[in-house]
Amino acid sequence: MPRDIRIFDTTLRDGEQSPGASLSAEQKMTIAHQLAALNVDVIEAGFPHSSPEDLESVSRIAREVRGPIVAGLARTMEPDIESCWKAVQYAEKPRIHTFIGTSNIHIEKKLRKTKPEVLAMAVHAVQFARARCEDVEFSAEDALRTDRDFLTEIVAATIEAGATTINIPDTVGYTIPWEMADTIEYLIENAPGFKEVWISVHCHNDLGLAVANSLAAVQAGATQVECTINGLGERAGNAALEEVVMSIRTRPDLFDCRTGIKTQEIIKTSRMVSSMTGFVVQPNKAVVGANAFAHEAGIHQHGMIMDRQTYEIMRPEDVGLSESQLTLGPRSGRHGLASRLRDLGYDVPDDKMPEIYERFLAVADCKKQVYDEDLAIIMKEASAQIVETWHLVSMTVVAGVSTSPAAIVCLEKEGEKITDSAIGNGPVDAVFAAIREMTGVELVLDDYSVRSVSIGADALGEATVRGHRNGEEAIGRAASTDVVEASAKAYLNAINRLQIKERRNGGAVGM
Repeated sequence: MPRDIRIFDTTLRDGEQSPGASLSAEQKMTIAHQLAALNVDVIEAGFPHSSPEDLESVSRIAREVRGPIVAGLARTMEPDIESCWKAVQYAEKPRIHTFIGTSNIHIEKKLRKTKPEVLAMAVHAVQFARARCEDVEFSAEDALRTDRDFLTEIVAATIEAGATTINIPDTVGYTIPWEMADTIEYLIENAPGFKEVWISVHCHNDLGLAVANSLAAVQAGATQVECTINGLGERAGNAALEEVVMSIRTRPDLFDCRTGIKTQEIIKTSRMVSSMTGFVVQPNKAVVGANAFAHEAGIHQHGMIMDRQTYEIMRPEDVGLSESQLTLGPRSGRHGLASRLRDLGYDVPDDKMPEIYERFLAVADCKKQVYDEDLAIIMKEASAQIVETWHLVSMTVVAGVSTSPAAIVCLEKEGEKITDSAIGNGPVDAVFAAIREMTGVELVLDDYSVRSVSIGADALGEATVRGHRNGEEAIGRAASTDVVEASAKAYLNAINRLQIKERRNGGAVGM
């Protein structure tokens, strides 16, 4: 009988820690429901003590999402654990996940503690958490750079204290596969009780080995893998869920185990997360990249014609790809749109459908065909729910080889329309200058990019603006078939977000 491997998804916690990957509460809910449809075993929904917004988001996911365990992260501090329990207690299956650094460098440089002090903190945290929740996970942060004797000691002690899952993280992506396997085997042999709990690994991708290390741990006896959609996460990211799952599925000759993942949901989950975070999936990304099932070389094409298995080790249908697709355009009705959105994993309430349909028609009027990538952008914008202090009404841009770029922009604030003009180094710069003048917000621009999110000459262009003022960072995104319009809306989106932050903090908010 194959062993069951739990898939612990931390896209909403570790994945969201990727710089620029912040998600609104509605976007987190949408992704959480899709993760449940994917049938992950655990959703790590956030770090409740980090902010009131995160606590509320985790709490809402715990209340509304059914199926997976819903976990929250907490340091080995009582207030962290109390906040975590406050958020996850309403879940069908709640979990408190507590952690502390165990390597010499973490203990001495970050924590400024001794090993006995760290051991005592870990044991107390697990006992404190277990008094509230039956399911408690303990992580020995930076385990793969931890002295093995101390790692064995703290693992055994936290199991005795009540931990039901022990996580061995490669926090900085330092280890290599055979070292990971040897560590798991060593703990199984030497840490009392280790074989009786869920053995988890959490691997980072700093050396490009996160998936390989996760699979090596599974082969050595691990029973839970912590991963993210598309490999999102701190620095170079985490182990990619889709790669771990499909490796286990594709090589049953090597892995005598199975996951409960509904692999046909992988592509739609990948696209949803990519769209909502703004992190583009590279074309040659394993399993979910645009080229993952593409064949251009003549020899490969001939082989594919003769038998797909000559050059494909997975069927595209197994991850949710299909040759057939409902075509959507300006004449498509609400039922057709709703059907395609359901296929993509979006459960749109009836009262939200008119707004979504209006957004769809605005895009469809500019395009011959609306693609899935366009729909993902429409849904992302609809779920962002940013209160617009400033709203773009109209914009006229003049630019040319022998003409100074200029822009006339009309904005609306609280029902009042304001118009101003400016010149710049280019049309986008001119638009930004006019917006700065009208809003009175001097946003220092740190990064600006535009990318195509679908195919064809009429593809939607998504603009991303990252800037700061007075120490507060804001990221704005918007999409349009007109990239200058998209840029203007993204710039305004960043300003609106910045003003919301500054109001909360009692700072200056401009006009």
